[in-house]
Amino acid sequence: MQVSVETVSELNRKMTVNVPEDTIREQIESRLKRLSNQAKLDGFRPGKAPASLIRKRYGAQVRDEVLSEMIQSSFHQAVNDEKLKPAGIPRITATAMSEGQGLSYIADFEVLPEFELAPLESLQCPRFTCEVTDGDLDAMILRLQEQRRTWRAVERPAALNDQVVINFEGKLGEESFTNGRVENFRVVLGAGQLIPGFEDKLVGAELGAQLNFELDFPAEYGDEKLAGKTAAFDVAVTGVNESALPEIDADFVKAFGVDGDVEAFKADVRGNMDREMRRALRMRTKAAVLDTLLAANGFTLPETLVAEELNDLLQPYHKAAEKGDPGVELDALKERYAPLAKRRVALGLILSKLIEINKLSVDRKRVRATIEELAQGYENPEQVVNWYYSDKKNLREIENVALEDQAIDLILSKAAVTEQGVEFAKLMAPAGAADEQAQA
Repeated sequence: MQVSVETVSELNRKMTVNVPEDTIREQIESRLKRLSNQAKLDGFRPGKAPASLIRKRYGAQVRDEVLSEMIQSSFHQAVNDEKLKPAGIPRITATAMSEGQGLSYIADFEVLPEFELAPLESLQCPRFTCEVTDGDLDAMILRLQEQRRTWRAVERPAALNDQVVINFEGKLGEESFTNGRVENFRVVLGAGQLIPGFEDKLVGAELGAQLNFELDFPAEYGDEKLAGKTAAFDVAVTGVNESALPEIDADFVKAFGVDGDVEAFKADVRGNMDREMRRALRMRTKAAVLDTLLAANGFTLPETLVAEELNDLLQPYHKAAEKGDPGVELDALKERYAPLAKRRVALGLILSKLIEINKLSVDRKRVRATIEELAQGYENPEQVVNWYYSDKKNLREIENVALEDQAIDLILSKAAVTEQGVEFAKLMAPAGAADEQAQA
């Protein structure tokens, strides 16, 4: 086999491979011989058909199979011999495959970038800390009460946090964009359920009030027909309700699986908050460490890997587009997700090198601890643990997470680390871009 490699650019390679006809013919003859011992042809007992007939019947098919397999095997052998590390699947262009010509093809592909890791001791990383205070616990219990609040009608003007029941219609000019009148719509004032300004118009309204007003839809509103437009609303108030929170007593805590003991309930809630806090702290610290690691290690990314990662990120949207969802704009989504795809590819390469250089291997105890911690959020933790260990794919995902966490711990053990305190409420705020990146 003859191999030549041309460097097209920093990462692009063009490899030409030539396999002599003798090597191909040897593979074909071996396969035809095996086939002749098994083939069943009319008029002949199994294994008794003449070789010439076997060749005539199966020769072309066997050659195609041999060439297809030889392209794969010769490519892998060639990149190993040339000490190349391909990034992604090569683009193969055959230049000779006919009988008597041997096999010649060109493989165009990218290689993984060569780079030196920045010394871990040179990194400056934050480690976030937090604690659950009594005030945080009280706020959480109040939220649990609000989830089970009841509503009772009142005969007074509506105030913030009241529930107002309305019938309304919205129009752009003479066209109704609510498909007529919406009946018995319930809105909690101050909850931000409706466009800015709508709920403000209901503050002070009483049962039976008739309201007419105009509001501007936000420029970034999801419906393009309404975004930035001024709409007219006709609203009738049919009910005003105030909330009543349940008492924190034995009946209340039983709804959460605690046997009537209020103090045990509070301890259980605090335990859950502590567990979620630790998880969020790990995620935030990990995201910050990865940001630092990425900033310290710059190199050219293989376009092939970025494209594959971007395709994976967009897979749910591709499926929605295939089903005819008109709201899916793939070009806009590609632009939006391209930075995240590049980030994931870069971090994957950096962490792989870090793990390889430091000879890190999966810590089985850590895997078990990770699974058990995940399982604590479920009603039957043991069943969840068994589910992970019963499926190699599920277990492998946890192993990868554990190995990444081991790499993060290694970085924190060598980098200059500064502790940064964060309030529980801010730590547990709804996930945004930082959390998405932390899961890279």
